[in-house]
Amino acid sequence: MGFATKQLSVHTPIEVGRRTIKRYHVDQPGRPIEPHVERVAYKALPGLVPAAGDGATPEAGWMVLHRGGDTGAYLNVYSWVWDNVIEFHAMAAGQAAVGCPDDDPSNFVPLTKPWIGCVWELAVLEHERSAWVRHMLAPERPDVAAYLGDAMAEGPVGW
Repeated sequence: MGFATKQLSVHTPIEVGRRTIKRYHVDQPGRPIEPHVERVAYKALPGLVPAAGDGATPEAGWMVLHRGGDTGAYLNVYSWVWDNVIEFHAMAAGQAAVGCPDDDPSNFVPLTKPWIGCVWELAVLEHERSAWVRHMLAPERPDVAAYLGDAMAEGPVGW
């Protein structure tokens, strides 16, 4: 097994329904995610975000769009619910090993395996969990704006 870091880029949060989603992309160094893959992924995004919250938890979360080193592409969406719980939904494209019908990195289908992310995507999860505790759970008054402004640093990711 070999390991190499990948490149993480951070994008401005967007509104999806009533939820604000922080955006991360993970791609191969020197090979950014193709525009058509990104376009199709963002079109699918609303179907991966909970329609309504519980009324108490701020409607926030994050997504990771990850372009694998082969034909695979992955869209992982993590939403905060029930105060301190993450709801997860994902789609994949171009990867037969996870049930994709072909090797087209823009033909996203729901991920049916109970997987929550790979080592590159989980680095973002580590940051987001800590940011939620730091800005939403630990302070006397939760600060959703501070949480939304606290993004993982761009650059090599994976270690």
